[in-house]
Amino acid sequence: MTGKARSRSKRVTSGAADEVRAEDTVAAHRGGDETELSGITELARELGVTQRAIRLYEARGLLAPRRINGGRAYTRRDRVRLALILRGRAMGLSLAEIEHILSLYGDHGEGHAKQLEYLVGRIEAAIGELDSRRRDIETTLTELRMIHGELGHELAARRRGRKAVRRS
Repeated sequence: MTGKARSRSKRVTSGAADEVRAEDTVAAHRGGDETELSGITELARELGVTQRAIRLYEARGLLAPRRINGGRAYTRRDRVRLALILRGRAMGLSLAEIEHILSLYGDHGEGHAKQLEYLVGRIEAAIGELDSRRRDIETTLTELRMIHGELGHELAARRRGRKAVRRS
């Protein structure tokens, strides 16, 4: 990833901006040299994740870097997989779900249609769940506003009552 793309991706935080960051990530990993290798420190810094998290994903079988002289060597493919893992985590997917999605893709993209079908179903379920939560939140907010209004009126009435008692 170029320095410009990396700094732009770190600045961006809004929903529309997440698309820019995702596009930057995908564009940065298209083409390129598969023999280009990175160490764990560089990869962690580039993607904004801890080395410990990367090791966890390795232990779970989600990443399998090459070993060169005892050190981890990550390819462009490993970077893309880690970026997808992080995107899945940001969406609230479990590691088991992420593993399932990655396994559907296959080594050469042969499961892409299955992966898309699974993701569409998962996204539809997430949208339904979030819509339900939003309705619950809206109901709770309405109730709290009503209670707040009623308590405010009662408090104002009590304050007026105290003033009347003091004047007498």
